[in-house]
Amino acid sequence: MSSTNTPSVSVVVIAYNDAVLVGEAVSSALAQGPVVAEVIAVNDASADGTARVLDELAAVHPRLKVVHRTENSGGCGTPRNDGIAAASSPYVLFLDSDDVLPPGAADALVRAAEEHRAPVTVGACVRRELPLHHDVPWMPGLYTAGDVIERPADRPELVRDTLCVNKLYERAFLDKHAIRFPDGRFTYEDFVFTARVLAAAPRIAVIDDLVYVWHVRRGAAQVSISLDRKDVGNWRSRIEAHRTACRIITESSPELGLACQVKFLEYDLRMYLRELGKDPEYQAAWWTLTRDYVAGFDEAAALAAGAHARWIVRLLRATAKPPADVERLTRFAAEPPRLLPPYATGPQGQPVWSEELPVVLDGLAGLPVAELPVSIDAEPLGAGRLRIRVRDLYGRLAEAGPRTARLSFVPRSGGQPVQDRPVELHPAADGDGWTAELPFRLTGVAAAGRRQGRRGMQAWGVQVGVEFADGSSLVTSPRPLDDLLHRRALPSSRYGVLLAQPFRTGGGSLALRLAPGAAGALSLVRNRLHRARAGRGSE
Repeated sequence: MSSTNTPSVSVVVIAYNDAVLVGEAVSSALAQGPVVAEVIAVNDASADGTARVLDELAAVHPRLKVVHRTENSGGCGTPRNDGIAAASSPYVLFLDSDDVLPPGAADALVRAAEEHRAPVTVGACVRRELPLHHDVPWMPGLYTAGDVIERPADRPELVRDTLCVNKLYERAFLDKHAIRFPDGRFTYEDFVFTARVLAAAPRIAVIDDLVYVWHVRRGAAQVSISLDRKDVGNWRSRIEAHRTACRIITESSPELGLACQVKFLEYDLRMYLRELGKDPEYQAAWWTLTRDYVAGFDEAAALAAGAHARWIVRLLRATAKPPADVERLTRFAAEPPRLLPPYATGPQGQPVWSEELPVVLDGLAGLPVAELPVSIDAEPLGAGRLRIRVRDLYGRLAEAGPRTARLSFVPRSGGQPVQDRPVELHPAADGDGWTAELPFRLTGVAAAGRRQGRRGMQAWGVQVGVEFADGSSLVTSPRPLDDLLHRRALPSSRYGVLLAQPFRTGGGSLALRLAPGAAGALSLVRNRLHRARAGRGSE
């Protein structure tokens, strides 16, 4: 399909104290070509040089219009509303000052919107973790390219995509239904805006083009509002935004309202639970807040949620304070989920969470093997071998018959995994599961990373795939033992030296940093300094 030359889009860029980055965002919008009639940059009363940067850009780019707010709004909703009010084009596209629009994004969105007469058009988005440029697709598998969704109620799972920035909106549609963002300091304003959009039941067109790059700078001196989780206030804000969104959606469609509650249990709840940390005061406040909110959910939402989320809900309802094994619960909320031993049983032999908290793990017997929260321990056996122990889970793995295990290294920045050959599993000598010694060649992994364009420090996730006699299989990340996490300098005929740094991810999984040669070692040191600064900045 040919490109459109009709100026059709107003790109609304919001900025607050972002003088260093806002120029790149604005430039990415102007570079979209003639389809963008205007870029409206709303400066939310910045105290740094943001106003000057925008005014200087506007002086040389006639399509750039700058709106200077005299008072900071405290959030993202008000400046976006100001941008909508100033827009004159048929379509509106939103952009944050620290993100970018990929080339051709606006053109692709407009073509689909015009072809399908769709008030809303959605494209692909990636979260780019900086400085490593680790791209994570946003909501993969939620949309099918080329789809035209006549009514959101026909696709209740759409409530999972709460972003406003990966979509093109018809301005007349927003005006007709009085759809705007919450004003003032309202965190997660996207939740409410998206709920209002879905409640208006627009036709939605779907394209597979990448239309938004969301930059995540966790080490920044001032992290974004959604990443600022130093106290329970962020979680309280997310709950309030979700509560408001659910109310709006439910009034339009009970099906969408139920899906909104299920999304919270399967996504929001698990994400924050795995980041719960070890501060007892935070844990207690978080637990009370979450328990009170979930208590108001329909029982149908818990029943419709996946088994892992449902068990967490049962635990919340069973105790007024965090359980003694709350760290075990955070590991269970990780992705992939892992249920660490011990494995307790109830009076009738049914699987329960623990002896102290005998919440029945209903539905475990019917879960496919691939969905079981299996725990695999890992420990080193000198250079080039990893001993694993695959723990049985209430007899489910024994029924399937474990046969082989295979070690895989998966690039954390995206790309092709590196797999080693499968190795036969044997019953553990103490009767607790199965064990195997998995070989690997780190020089081969580093070479694969070089071939995929990673010249400096490389970050790899470690996975273990298990094949069973009944034809089933599962893939999960092993849990490192404490004595595994030591850096090693390995001699290499190819690189001279290869630095290997195993580490534990936030979810408790084994991962690996590799630094081949002098350049890799230097990038590893820089990465450590960056992470150290990020840690200090979040204290």
